[in-house]
Amino acid sequence: MTSKQRIRLALALTTAGALSVGLLSPAVAGADTVRPDCPRGLSCDWVPAAYQQTGDPEDKESYGNYDTADRPGSNSVKFIVLHDTEVDYDTTLKIFQNPTHQASAHYVVRSSDGHVTQMVKNKDVAWQAGNWYLNTHSIGIEQEGFAAEGAKWYTPEMYRSTARLVRHLAAKYDIPLDRQHILGHDGVPPTSAAGTKNMHWDPGPYWDWNRFMALLGRPSVPSAHRTSELVTVSPDFTKNQQAFRDCEKGVDLPVQGSSAVPLHTGPSEDAPLFSDPGLHPDGAPGTNCAADWGSKISASQQAVIADRAPGWTAIWWYGDKAWFRTPAGSRVTTPTSGRVVRPKAGRTEVPVYGVAYPEKGEYPADFVKPTVGTPLVYTIKAGQAFPGGGEAPTGYYYAPTIDASKPYDHTYFRGSQKYVTVQIGHRIGFVKTSDVDVVPAGS
Repeated sequence: MTSKQRIRLALALTTAGALSVGLLSPAVAGADTVRPDCPRGLSCDWVPAAYQQTGDPEDKESYGNYDTADRPGSNSVKFIVLHDTEVDYDTTLKIFQNPTHQASAHYVVRSSDGHVTQMVKNKDVAWQAGNWYLNTHSIGIEQEGFAAEGAKWYTPEMYRSTARLVRHLAAKYDIPLDRQHILGHDGVPPTSAAGTKNMHWDPGPYWDWNRFMALLGRPSVPSAHRTSELVTVSPDFTKNQQAFRDCEKGVDLPVQGSSAVPLHTGPSEDAPLFSDPGLHPDGAPGTNCAADWGSKISASQQAVIADRAPGWTAIWWYGDKAWFRTPAGSRVTTPTSGRVVRPKAGRTEVPVYGVAYPEKGEYPADFVKPTVGTPLVYTIKAGQAFPGGGEAPTGYYYAPTIDASKPYDHTYFRGSQKYVTVQIGHRIGFVKTSDVDVVPAGS
């Protein structure tokens, strides 16, 4: 598996219980002199993730647990990805110090007291998001906990520490404090249609996104007329009691407060749950599995209204209409000002990508492995609109070896085709600016 495809194997939600943790790798020389990049006053230390080979000394492509770079000089940082560990804090540190696990994140946040440990320098590329493009343009933050038990692990101390860290990083790298740039791992798109089922769903439906965005200084408050086509989903976490199922373990989860709002195919509780075509290519209905991200929208995510019925609202979602309950007198959505993305006049549908890579002809003629994007299963059809419009950097970071020993090794190839980010469903995606118009909501 080449570095451009490395994913968080060690902390996969489906295999966390089967992890084996090896011996710690030798300490990195001079590690005690490295100062963590954290805001003042935040309890934070530096414990380096392993950066060493894992097999034949001649095999420079077998190594862990990250790639060196010179960000933001080599490639910009435009996203922050929040995870949960699915193991405890101490085990997480051991995993990231073991190069055979081929996994890392820039930071780990402890549940009990919010202490932060940095393990990969922000200039380097951690192997954390399951999408190489996002890896190269993001900073990953692991939070100690288990997604199915989120409310037990996501403590006030954790929320405060993660929020302080995210505010610090967003200011440093000019990252917008919105849900198209501050992502859960469950908001990261696959790099290709075939990879959709392999994507993760942490930090899960029990991470209180309304609370977290308020700590970032971006609470869900009305910023547009009540009839705005653009809304922010904003149910009260405590009152939004939901019943989900951990389908990987075959158990029903306790009814509890959640950020997730179920989505149906029609304005009725009896209508099937919405089915993500990338997750259910056979057209089967969506499920109430916690991992079935297509059947639910998260608090603080934005959406464009597609239709209304008494007590129900439809939004555009993965290229179709999805309905959720909005009883009279409740505050499930907040009218929001912002930009939306629509197909250009004359376009019947626009492809959506999980990466923003250069075109094949933009790589050097003698480069043996040009990597280009391929469309996902989702499209934006004429008459539809989706939140977004922020420019996504176009480029591919080639880093196949530990020592830059191949031609063009550790090179960032920039592309000229411009892309913008869209909230296509529960996950973001990227569309070519030549295919769409980015306009204020309601125009």
